[in-house]
Amino acid sequence: MLVVDDEPGIRSGIRRILESFSVSYPFMDEDFDFEVFEAQTGEEGIELLDNYAFDIVLLDNKLPGIQGVEVLEYIKNQAIEAIVVMITSYASLDLAVKATKSGAYDFVPKPFTPKELRSCLENIAKQLFLRRMTQKMQQEGKQIRFQFLSVLSHELKSPINAIEGYLRLMEEKRNGENINDYQEMIQRSLARIQDMRNLILDLLDFTRIESGKKQRNIKSVFLCEIASQSIDLVQPLCIQKDIDIHLNCNNKISLKADRQELEIILNNLLSNAVKYNKHGGRIDVILERDKGEIVLSVSDTGIGMEKKDIDKLFEDFVRIKSEQTKHISGTGLGLSIIKKIADLYNAKIQVDSKPGEGSTFTLRFPTE
Repeated sequence: MLVVDDEPGIRSGIRRILESFSVSYPFMDEDFDFEVFEAQTGEEGIELLDNYAFDIVLLDNKLPGIQGVEVLEYIKNQAIEAIVVMITSYASLDLAVKATKSGAYDFVPKPFTPKELRSCLENIAKQLFLRRMTQKMQQEGKQIRFQFLSVLSHELKSPINAIEGYLRLMEEKRNGENINDYQEMIQRSLARIQDMRNLILDLLDFTRIESGKKQRNIKSVFLCEIASQSIDLVQPLCIQKDIDIHLNCNNKISLKADRQELEIILNNLLSNAVKYNKHGGRIDVILERDKGEIVLSVSDTGIGMEKKDIDKLFEDFVRIKSEQTKHISGTGLGLSIIKKIADLYNAKIQVDSKPGEGSTFTLRFPTE
């Protein structure tokens, strides 16, 4: 790790926090611990970046000489693979948000607590592990596939244990002989099973796209037909939440694409539009042509999100946590998968959202 900050107290504080700190997950072969290098100026930081391979860079915004954002730009231009976290004062939060658009993974406001720094690094460690594992997957074959399956088994363990617990209670007839007395246990078990199914499907999509080995079948496909089928899939969930869903589409709109990839995009967008919507809400799906592009937009009247959270949406295994989302299940992969597929078509993604009002996801596919 490289810490670039002109305040000696910040640098020494980070070093102390990380002296005996390590990150461990059950699916990792070994723990992540941290070797810290220090730089007090941007120029010193760049010199170290040129001579050492760093996994993580903690980068202050305000530095003597060149600024932190210029160091970030250098990292981006030189294609340095380090994960960058900006250290910023509360007065510079707007600048930190802009920095995330230029490639920074996250930012930590000053003054930060040891717990806040460790929590940030725990998330980064998981990202580093998954990145390395995905890279190795293309080279090493069986061992890495086994390791990826170990991640899957770890994530499945909790819902399986919960379902087993409910079945044991039913087997022992803890609530009596009447099947109606077990409806809550049955519904919770079914919800857990759906969560597991979603996780498995997302991981399969993720690994196929990351490995580059998925056989693509590119041909002309009609988008309205795919959209209608995706709407049919989420209709039962819409009925449960009393959500109206509307499709506005010209039936003649077609695109040269892999049908399965477009199904994945629409299924994920619609699933999120239902999950994060309000009871009695509405979803609008619009497909249209606009100046040499095919435009797909999915709008909902749901809980929405803060502007600062939008830039994180498309990272692997990232979920925006809030009081409103803590009870909503998900893998944190759906939007990441959408972004990877969109990149295959040079499609641009735009997100517009307001807390309490809803979100609109727009994809623009070039056709010329």
